[in-house]
Formats: sequence, structure tokens, C-alpha cells
Amino acid sequence: MTWSRGNMADGEEPEKKRRRVEELAEKMAVDSGHGGNARDWDGRWNHVQKFLERPGPFTHPDFEPSTESLHFLLETCKILVIGAGGLGCELLKNLALTGFRQIHVIDMDTIDVSNLNRQFLFRSKDVGRPKADVAADFINRRIPGCNVVPYFKKIQDFDESFYRQFHIIVCGLDSIIARRWMNGMLMSLLIYEDGVLDPSSIIPLIDGGTEGFKGNARVILPGMTACIDCTLELYPPQINFPMCTIASMPRLPEHCIEYVRVLQWPKEKPFGEDVPLDGDNPEHIKWVFQKSQERASEFNITGVTYRLTQGVVKRIIPAVASTNAVIAAACATEVFKIASSAYVPLNNYLVFNDVDGLYTYTFEAERKENCTACSQVPQDLKFAPSATLQDILEYLTENASLQMKSPAITATIDGKNRTLYLQTVASIEERTRPNLCKTLKELGLTDGQELAVADVTTPQTMLFKLHFTS
Repeated sequence: MTWSRGNMADGEEPEKKRRRVEELAEKMAVDSGHGGNARDWDGRWNHVQKFLERPGPFTHPDFEPSTESLHFLLETCKILVIGAGGLGCELLKNLALTGFRQIHVIDMDTIDVSNLNRQFLFRSKDVGRPKADVAADFINRRIPGCNVVPYFKKIQDFDESFYRQFHIIVCGLDSIIARRWMNGMLMSLLIYEDGVLDPSSIIPLIDGGTEGFKGNARVILPGMTACIDCTLELYPPQINFPMCTIASMPRLPEHCIEYVRVLQWPKEKPFGEDVPLDGDNPEHIKWVFQKSQERASEFNITGVTYRLTQGVVKRIIPAVASTNAVIAAACATEVFKIASSAYVPLNNYLVFNDVDGLYTYTFEAERKENCTACSQVPQDLKFAPSATLQDILEYLTENASLQMKSPAITATIDGKNRTLYLQTVASIEERTRPNLCKTLKELGLTDGQELAVADVTTPQTMLFKLHFTS
């Protein structure tokens, strides 16, 4: 079949043109024997076999060429892709075309019109549908033999048994919090026998991230190489505002917006019970904007705009399609290396930057001996007895090595387990808020006291040991 202007009517609507092109492409696949129920055809995997069935100058020292490697890729290897957005769409396409057929994908978001300029697995008719479902349908329809299983859920909705079934996990996320939670989950799956790590319990994590014209890809072998939390300083710290400040003495327009987002929204429930704040809903943003203006006027603060409101609520990160494509290609290559054992994987961090020209380099990020996620060592907190609980809260959220979002602090005092502060439940937050202004001595905390801190950045509770300074 040849292409010509005769294949497409003049003046045809763009959406009709697109559908016609897809129909013609599918017809071409069927005509050539590649459609229908056909899974493979002669020469389909020639490009992959060249890497798996013969030695080469760049192969892994322990690699033995065989035909079994391809069978493992096609029929056995189970890959979990987390995120079906800009990076996730590229990852799913790359992995499916490479030969991975057992692919699962998790995404909690639905498709928005703004996604269509770079998330190419989606069409205008898909707006409002779950990203994971649409992406899986598209890949399964277009790539014979591929079986993508979607989950329209949060990663926190699954337990350890779910994650244990996968050989490799690939993250295409725009959230540091979700990355850290996934990192913590894989750490919790590790098995140690007499202090020695069991290699069979390791599930490699390939992580990709993009922001504008910058990106990175990394390979994490839990328990062996640097994890996400080991290198948390490499990520830009989240912007947090002290609760006492936004509740009592706001000074910036952002303080007013955060007050409405964190305290006023859950209290007033403007759109009904259990309706979360949606940064993509214009009515929600409009309500937050108006309430923020009212609070700003009470304290003679200027600068609250609709755009700033949306930026604070959504934590907006710019996205560029070409950066997603480059990073996804790097991540998919690392998945292939690890699954096939044919080549030495990345060791262990790749940085990409094409803001001014094109620049990329790799380096080995090193493990931290006192990493909160992978060291299994309680962290030290050094404060004077006169310091307040607010000081500890600010340290947990602002320290570059911790970067917690909404830490819940508990301690055993006089034999009883006490919640010192909990932000995520409105009624408990209101009851424990006065503790923020109390000193550690007034709270009954002592030198050597252990504090248990839970946060959305990890599925595990972290232990800290309090050391009083003079």
C-alpha cells in the first residue's frame, strides 16, 4: 500500500484524519500477517537476538549467549511500570517493543486535555478515563502478544505480596514522595540471614525523572547500591511552611494559600464530604483563590493571584516530550540489561541536560551509612531541652536528607504511647497543635528518648533517638 494525498480527503477534520491513519496502519499490519491473533512472525525478534545469542566486546563478563534468554524476556519476565504519564507512556512503548510481554502498570490519575500534547497513548476521546486503563488498551491493541495489566490505584493500595511477584520495577513518576515510598517498600522486602543479604530477595528499581530540559535515570539494587533516600540531597527539597506560621502569623501569599489548602478545605468541605482538593478542577482552585485573598486581606498581604494559587496547590513541574523520550529510552535499556544479564548495568546514576547544548554524564552515587531507608540505624536528633516540637517538625521537613511531607510524631512517655503531633487527620491535628509551641522538656521528653515518626514518604515507621545538647 502506498501513501498519497488520495488516501486522505481534502478538508478532512484533524481527528478524522488521525482515525483514518490508524485504521490504515492496522489494515497494513493485518495484510502483512502481523495482526489478529498472530504473536510472532519470522524475523520479528532479529534485533533482540543479535544481543542475546552472540558474544561481543561490550557484553557482561559472565554472559553466556543462548536462545533461552529471549524466551525469558518474552514469556517469563514480569515488569511493573509505575506511572502512565509523559514518562510512563514512553516506557510502556519501549518495553513492549523490546519484547517484554508481562507488563503491569499502576497510575492513580485520569487523562486531562493538557496531557495530550506529550502522552501519545491518549486521544481526546479518552479524556476523563484512567491513564493506566487507556495506556494498557492501546499497547495491547497495537503490539501483538503483549499483555499489559492496568491498575487504577495508588501504589500504597498494594501489599508486599503484590510487589514480590515482579522481576524489575520501573518508576516514571513526578513525585518524590511516591519514589521514596516505593524505595521503602523494596527495602522492606529484603531478607537477611545472619546479617547477610539474600540476593534472591532483591528487586531492581529503575528510576527515571524529568523536569523541563533536564532528566536523570538511575539503577538501584536495594540493599547493595545507593537508594533514593541515600541521595535525597540531589532532589530539590519540597517547599514547606511551618504550621504555626501559616495558622497564626502568615507573612507571604503562599502562607495564605497553604492555610486554605491544609486547614480550611478539610474543615469547611466546600464541595461535600470526602471530596479531596483537585488542582485540575477550576472550581476548586477558584474557591481556594478567593478564600486565600480573604485571609491575605486580614493580614495586609498582597500578591495572591489565581496562577500562584494553582502553582502552590499543584506543585507544578514543567514537562517536555523530548526529555521524556530520552530518559525513558535510557531506563528501558537498563531494564533490558538487567533482565538479560547481557551487559553491565548503569553504575548507577545518569544525568541528562539539554538546556544549553547537549550534556550527559554518569557517576556512582554512594550509599549513606546512616540512611533512613536502607541503613537500619536509628537517626540522631540533637536539640536543646528548650527547643520546641515545632523545631523538630521543621527539621524533619526541611532537612535535605529527610524532606518529610507531613510527619506524625509519637513517643512513649511514662509507659504510655502518646501522639505528639499528627497533621493528616484534622481533628487530631487540632488537638495536638498546641504541642508544637511546647518545649521538649515540657512535653516530658528526656535525653535518649526514642521518637517514632511516620510519614507518607515511606511505608515504614522511622525511629529517631533524641540527644539533648547544652
